[in-house]
Amino acid sequence: MLSKSQISFIKSLHQKKYRKENGLFLVEGIKSIKEFISSDYRIDTIYYIGEQYQHLPKLPANINLFEVNNAELSKISTLQTPQGFLALVKIPETKTATQKDLKNKFTLILDGIQDPGNMGTIIRTADWFGFENIICSMDTVEAYNPKTVQATMGSLARVNLFYEDLPVLLANNDIPVFGALLEGNSIYKTNWGQEGLVVLGNEGKGISADVIKKINYPVTIPRIGAAESLNVAVSAAIFCTEIVRVKN
Repeated sequence: MLSKSQISFIKSLHQKKYRKENGLFLVEGIKSIKEFISSDYRIDTIYYIGEQYQHLPKLPANINLFEVNNAELSKISTLQTPQGFLALVKIPETKTATQKDLKNKFTLILDGIQDPGNMGTIIRTADWFGFENIICSMDTVEAYNPKTVQATMGSLARVNLFYEDLPVLLANNDIPVFGALLEGNSIYKTNWGQEGLVVLGNEGKGISADVIKKINYPVTIPRIGAAESLNVAVSAAIFCTEIVRVKN
């Protein structure tokens, strides 16, 4: 059985403050947990419903296993309907993006994305289209937010996330900077070249003024109908598919 202190500790990880303090985040569902087992992330503990044990793969010896019942899992889960498994995963050390990380490839730059669902969908989309890295502004939603992690469906285990001062980063690189803006060259007529940083802005405010100054190539998705704007995760998918289409 889980003690009250164990339950309290795991529930505290629902909040950013305590994730940061303890260096741990939650992953729920066996499919997503398997992705992290196969990655460079280090899993601390897996909590599981007894009858679900057979779905666990062979685990490294350094992963702790703890059997719980449905009531206990409901208390520690962030989901309305828990999925039988919950893992505590170590938050990796903070890394800084280098020129080597950015050269000869395309990288998504997220400026002030606030919705964890959008964030998770963008990470999952980047993984689908083979984008290795995503660089986020310091005010972009945390990648280890439970809703973000859930929305990535395991893709967080494969995409590198960096949090940077974007104006400084963009000023100190020689890679073309493309920006998703309402006014710009059509995405379908853009010469992408062989590398680039692709900036996507906040859901309501768009790209911040300081970052706009660093954009070399404003790019727009042509509007045919009357909608005022596109969801940022949808925009990310359109940018990814067009870049991959042109490159291939």
